[in-house]
Amino acid sequence: MGFNPLRHPRALAAAAGLGAAALTGVGLLHPAGLQPAAQAQGTSGLVEFRWENSRDYRKLYFFMTDTQRLKRSEYYLLLRPKDRKTAILKLSITIPKYFDAKIDPSRVQLCKMNEGGMLSRTRCVEKIPATIEIAENGGAIEIFPDTPVSDEGTIGVYIKLFNPFNVGMYQFNALAQAPGEVPISGYLGSWLIQIDPPSN
Repeated sequence: MGFNPLRHPRALAAAAGLGAAALTGVGLLHPAGLQPAAQAQGTSGLVEFRWENSRDYRKLYFFMTDTQRLKRSEYYLLLRPKDRKTAILKLSITIPKYFDAKIDPSRVQLCKMNEGGMLSRTRCVEKIPATIEIAENGGAIEIFPDTPVSDEGTIGVYIKLFNPFNVGMYQFNALAQAPGEVPISGYLGSWLIQIDPPSN
């Protein structure tokens, strides 16, 4: 099945200065409206929205240490066993063009992850050797594990960066290539990242 990454409406930029509370009005700018989904760990008040009402959309779990714009943050983009059906030869993460944060490949890791809960936080427990590349236009993170990554256990991508300036929703899409003769990447799901205005 082919996949066209979902795109965030440009109209969100106009609502950026209004803060998270104004996002309820953004639905008027998109015919599909907004649909609330689950909260991400550790991000108080974070509500996910889907920009297109598609049966092919799959929500993926993530954790951020700070959601405020321009703040230094650590991103944990998780892939649970239920999120993937095969080993992964290559993992691609597509990033919206309007996510204006610099991603340094030296600050990106593929890891075996410990998924947090009430008593512990999500963390990288073991680095998976891989080559990390950032597309020239900044629109994708390309990850090439040294050996195919098994479909067992929770893995994830750990990123250190400064959050972008513009508040709002950013959809990161995960596409994976399985070992085999045909080098086709399949869609695994999406992480809906919210950047919030300053709290003061």
